[in-house]
Amino acid sequence: MSSANVKKDYLERIVPALEKEFNYTSVMQVPRLEKIVVNQGLGIATGDKKVIETAINELTAITGQKAVPTLSKKDISNFKVRKKMPIGVRVTLRHERMYEFLERLVRIALPRIRDFKGIEGKLDGRGNYTLGVTEQIIFPEINIDAVQRITGMNITFVTTAKTDEEGYALLKQFGLPFKNAK
Repeated sequence: MSSANVKKDYLERIVPALEKEFNYTSVMQVPRLEKIVVNQGLGIATGDKKVIETAINELTAITGQKAVPTLSKKDISNFKVRKKMPIGVRVTLRHERMYEFLERLVRIALPRIRDFKGIEGKLDGRGNYTLGVTEQIIFPEINIDAVQRITGMNITFVTTAKTDEEGYALLKQFGLPFKNAK
């Protein structure tokens, strides 16, 4: 399946299913996936500048889109952080790349997690969902032998859903393996 197939699946299968489930009167009311944001916070980067470079390369390989460093907003002396210092990396995926990444995440990466029993079904109150991944090595694009440090990441699914229930239904239809099936 390619990203075009995931989008086609959304239009042909998911939209009618959600229309029926929530009794929408228009196709435009059906929630859709707006973007996926992949974010890595790297507090350890304050001591070693190579950590950011490595993280940018890894995140770029995983998502297929160039990652950008996130910069600190203010000085925090206890953490040896200066203003505008790189302390993380992130990528915002939209359209084709978003669907492609979603498919690889659901079909390849998540099943590779050890003792995987599904993901938590807690959304943020506005129909968006953030998934925490503890190891970047679950993605096949990462060469395990070249990894110096295991880092985690947050993957946020931003939807146009008005409620958590609608967002949950949309993400469930996309194939996210939630633990507590409602």
